[in-house]
Amino acid sequence: MLTSREELDAELGEAARAWLDAALAEAADDPARPPTAADDAARSEAVADGAACSGAADDASRTAASPYASPSWELRYAAAGRHCGQRHADSVRSLLLVEARAPLASVTRLYDQGTAAERRAVLLTLHLLDLGDTALPLVEDALRANDTRLVAAAVGPYAADHLAPHAWRHAVLKCLFTEVPVAAVARLADRARGDTELARMLTDFAAERTAAGRPVPEDLRTALALTAPAGHPAPPTAAPAPTEES
Repeated sequence: MLTSREELDAELGEAARAWLDAALAEAADDPARPPTAADDAARSEAVADGAACSGAADDASRTAASPYASPSWELRYAAAGRHCGQRHADSVRSLLLVEARAPLASVTRLYDQGTAAERRAVLLTLHLLDLGDTALPLVEDALRANDTRLVAAAVGPYAADHLAPHAWRHAVLKCLFTEVPVAAVARLADRARGDTELARMLTDFAAERTAAGRPVPEDLRTALALTAPAGHPAPPTAAPAPTEES
């Protein structure tokens, strides 16, 4: 769960708040940061006031930014846990990504070069960035991992919006295999409703576990129930595995 800036300010100490202020300022001042509507409006006003040269200089500074140099806020991203505490690190890193309007190159670099915690923060923030489906390779990589923290982060809102049906179904199964609660799957009810192929995959998985004498996870029953079309009963799962008493 990501924490808002207001909540962070209430929980962080003075030194951590000062560090976060500086980090967010660096992210906002990144020459490679795409301009917002507010930036464009401010520039138009400056031109109208006869300050066009200032805007031109700003454009020049953007153009002069090296495409090979990592911006300073990315170093702040890595240090977030040290300065603001591990409990707040995900939220701080997410704020930095959003403030910088991080492009695909930045999120890919931070993911590829980051620790598991730094990768998780990238995954948790993807839906807040204007990336379209271009960051799907990061989600797909996380879903191949066995780190349940990454798997849980990978099935968030970004995956719900952009994963193709086949990949999304396998992501749900990945959660069951790795015991990640299906509650982590964003929009599970919406995407599962009426999905007969997901129902078949879940039923087959339940049958395999029953045949092996293993219990069927309650989360599987939950997901399977959600595949029923509106107004229809949920598909049945395999019968419970026999116990020694039976």
